[in-house]
Amino acid sequence: MLVKIDGVENNEFSRNKNLFLSFLKDNTHSGKLSPQVEVFKSIDVQKDSFHWVMSTFDVDRDFEKVDPAGWNLKNYLANPVILWSHDYSIPAIGYAENVKADTVLEGDIVFNSKEFDEFGWSIGERVKAGALRCGSVGFIAEEIEFLEAKDRECDLIFRKQELLEFSICCVPANPFARNGEKKLEITEVIQEPEELTFYDKLSKGLARA
Repeated sequence: MLVKIDGVENNEFSRNKNLFLSFLKDNTHSGKLSPQVEVFKSIDVQKDSFHWVMSTFDVDRDFEKVDPAGWNLKNYLANPVILWSHDYSIPAIGYAENVKADTVLEGDIVFNSKEFDEFGWSIGERVKAGALRCGSVGFIAEEIEFLEAKDRECDLIFRKQELLEFSICCVPANPFARNGEKKLEITEVIQEPEELTFYDKLSKGLARA
């Protein structure tokens, strides 16, 4: 997870989830966050299709959830850029079409043509080949719900957020979102948590050390 506070990248928050969580709690009042906090969350995808599920309501590896009903798409739809690894210093490698947020955030990606952008085109070719399978949403957090119960499945839920951009990148935070299909398929049935050992829970991301 990458975090920027008022436009400045904060490496401590990116490395230390508890420190970031404490900062959010201290700066959230009635659910609304006072400083501008940009969060970048990656998702895992499949190859051979440019329809992408960009974000889901699943618990990600940061033990957070993003509410699909809370996406503010107004500004993004006016400038639907696709970037490489959240790099604002280089031109966009493509653009998104048909972006919508219902049960998931999804859209279609069009990569740049080789004629005028060989790098952007090459990223698209890597996605086709399966060498790149990950995308990442960049958003401004606006409203947050903190979960305090001991048996909570996650630490917090981003309830309202403005989509800034979508990036192709290498490492996912949300392993549940896939591109190519508009609905998720169950690929594995996991035992109920109480039937697992602590080690099994840890290895499956259901517990924290």
